[in-house]
Amino acid sequence: MNKALSHKFRFFTFICIALLAYVHGYNLNNTYLAPYSTVEEPLTFTSFFEYFIANGLLRFRIPMLFIISGYLYATYDHRPYLQQIQKRFKTLIIPFFLWSAAGLAFTFLLQQFTYTADVVYTAGIDQLGDNRPYTEIGWEGMIRRWLLHPVSYQLWFIVSLFIYNIIYPVIRWLVVKIPFIWLPLTFLLFFSLFQFIYVDGRGIFFFSLGIWLQKKKISIDKQPEWFSAGLAFILFIGFTVIKTFMAFELEPNQFSTSLTLVIFYQLSVITGIIAMWFGLDKVVRWALKKKWFYKASGFSFFLYGAHVPLLPYAMTMALMELSFLPYYRLFCYIVIPGLVVVLCIWIGRFLRKFLPGFYFTLTGSRGF
Repeated sequence: MNKALSHKFRFFTFICIALLAYVHGYNLNNTYLAPYSTVEEPLTFTSFFEYFIANGLLRFRIPMLFIISGYLYATYDHRPYLQQIQKRFKTLIIPFFLWSAAGLAFTFLLQQFTYTADVVYTAGIDQLGDNRPYTEIGWEGMIRRWLLHPVSYQLWFIVSLFIYNIIYPVIRWLVVKIPFIWLPLTFLLFFSLFQFIYVDGRGIFFFSLGIWLQKKKISIDKQPEWFSAGLAFILFIGFTVIKTFMAFELEPNQFSTSLTLVIFYQLSVITGIIAMWFGLDKVVRWALKKKWFYKASGFSFFLYGAHVPLLPYAMTMALMELSFLPYYRLFCYIVIPGLVVVLCIWIGRFLRKFLPGFYFTLTGSRGF
């Protein structure tokens, strides 16, 4: 792997995780977002902008992270299988346990004070739909949330990634031996929104695609000759704009609506990956020459683990306190996620400097 590709991986890993804050910072009336989600409130600049960003423009991120993960895992698959799995357990599952526990502890702490307890309840981010204080839920409920349904709901990704690492030998065989069967099949699973617990079509397809790109030694470090940045971004933004308008105008809870939205959503994802990966080469080179950006990008995993539940609680608090402002939801959506990203990086710097051993374990030895 050459230096240019390594820099691209570092840049996009950080960008994809930082932009995750603007997906999880979505603050319209119904905050649950799926590819087929409609918007059941009037079309305004705020509602259009937030849906356009959170459920359109930024949805290339997770697939891109799966591609990067598959490519990197395939690069080092010459190492013994058990050694790789043991390493991934330390870098993925142990951080999962720690970050999940941290989210529970932070939520429990906020529940001890009247004002912040109301913030937690109003945020309503419990994955089991029970937002009562943990003292009422009891130890059994807390353990379920720690191990299976973390309040830090973004952690599903690293569990999913660990599962793909476990079954990597099977996926690699399928990718190498029958790619013209396996890749189209997983593409259909991706497009159909297949999901079974932590395994979904999106993850399988893009993780497999990353493996295939590495094994075929396809150059992805620079723009191919056929690539047109202008056309790629026109298609990417165009599909996203059309899909956003449809989310407001089409009849909700109809199969035809869901199917139409899913098609445009997936087209936006695919064109977004291509446009961003090949169309931002100059931005990548510029950013990684900046000392502040290079340092910040070293905290990608810490930012990933720390931003939830901090972000939804901070967003809820801001909405409660700033509702007197005009366009307060838009203001909060633009400002709060950015502040949380900066705060998480500062906290990460502090821990890395003064508690390096703890930081090392918390991040799976990343960022050193």
